[in-house]
Amino acid sequence: MISILHCTDFYKTGHRQQFPKGTQSIYSNMTARDSRLPDIKEIKFFGLQYFIQEYLINQFKNTFFNLPKRYAIDIYKRRLDTALGRDTVPIDHIRELWDLQYLPIRIKALPEGTSVPIQVPFLTIENTHPNFYWLTNYIETMMSATLWGPCTSATIAHEYRKTFEQYAELTGADKNFISWQGHDFSFRGMYGIEAAMLSGAAHLLSFTGTDTIAAIDFLETYYKVNANEELIGGSVPATEHAVMCASGDEEQTFRRLLTEVYPKDIVSVVSDTWDFWRIIGEVLPKLKDVILARDGKLVIRPDSGDPVKILTGDDNYSKGTLQGDGLIRSLWNEFGGTFTDKGYKVLNSHVGAIYGDSITLDRQKEILFKLSQQGFASSNVVLGIGSFTYQYVTRDTFGFAVKATHCIINGESRDIFKAPKTDSAKNSHRGLLAVHKGNDGLYVKQNVSREEEQGGLLRVVFENGILLRLESLAEIRNRINNSFI
Repeated sequence: MISILHCTDFYKTGHRQQFPKGTQSIYSNMTARDSRLPDIKEIKFFGLQYFIQEYLINQFKNTFFNLPKRYAIDIYKRRLDTALGRDTVPIDHIRELWDLQYLPIRIKALPEGTSVPIQVPFLTIENTHPNFYWLTNYIETMMSATLWGPCTSATIAHEYRKTFEQYAELTGADKNFISWQGHDFSFRGMYGIEAAMLSGAAHLLSFTGTDTIAAIDFLETYYKVNANEELIGGSVPATEHAVMCASGDEEQTFRRLLTEVYPKDIVSVVSDTWDFWRIIGEVLPKLKDVILARDGKLVIRPDSGDPVKILTGDDNYSKGTLQGDGLIRSLWNEFGGTFTDKGYKVLNSHVGAIYGDSITLDRQKEILFKLSQQGFASSNVVLGIGSFTYQYVTRDTFGFAVKATHCIINGESRDIFKAPKTDSAKNSHRGLLAVHKGNDGLYVKQNVSREEEQGGLLRVVFENGILLRLESLAEIRNRINNSFI
């Protein structure tokens, strides 16, 4: 069991002594300062409710407040003594915190799911007891480590959804299918189980397709939702390469899956174990009668190569060849289908396609664009969004940072800020902050009075150990997909 007080940087442990004598209050904010993805100007705020419940409440209780006082203090002192030197960091303030038996912190935030422009803070944090000014930035590390990831995944997931919506509108595709078109395949590639749950939950704000089971548990635990009462996330039966290899005969495996194991409903079959184009050009035609007779859909899953070329065709091959036509046109040539009201082709309902390897926002756009150029509706393909999308990011993708902007020393209020001449992107806000909504969206006012700070859109979520606002998944989904606050 790791003490929650150890979930910070060593340098934070000495800041209590380093602040000026008479310090009573430190006020900080968390903001996405920059975007390395030029098309994204706003982030989707998500994850605070989990952070508060799991870390500021549960773990502070379980690894500190609920332990015997001497034991809780000894754990902290031993760690600092062995790493920094004996008595380098005094521990009277830790004893005082244990005696208090709650976290004297106030967090104000925008509602989760809000679209927040770059440079606009989505939360502020300050101490509520003058003896614990050091706590505000002490918990910066755990807050930053926990929140930047789900905000980033929620933002990127929504970009995928916006593109699916754009092409559904263009091609007349069924918009009800969009929630299933982005499928979370990221679990095994994420940096640990917590990262997978946080990112997987963020994905489920914009979609319902997921293979990350634990993300559903996460949302039920922390986000006021019950899977028995509303859809959180879902998937379909699907094979893996080991299954397809086991019999040594893929055609036999396909036939058994379609007639014995899954005689109806949807089944997804990975099809590139040995020769993908043989499956498309030889095996599927042999099984055509079986496929069309089923009360269900066979979803073909390629899992290697260039997803754009596999799905939409490779210009290095002649038109009319399987490789030149690509998967979607090849399935249409074999099984046919229908047309949308706007004249775009929709594959026969007995067959479909999903591609889940190395999908990116750019590849998604290229795939949907090329399919539309070929006359296909966007709903003909599901894209598996994996760790190549959700793990191939950093805190700097959107420049997340927690910075202090105001303090009180001996009763005197002081606005504080950083403005390094060597990197203006790292400039911080100044003073007390208020977020407002104007005609062009959210904006921040700096150096405001305490009265204006209290009247902005940031609302108290956590104070003195108590979660004061608990929002449901339904509320957050509605907000993230309709861009309102």
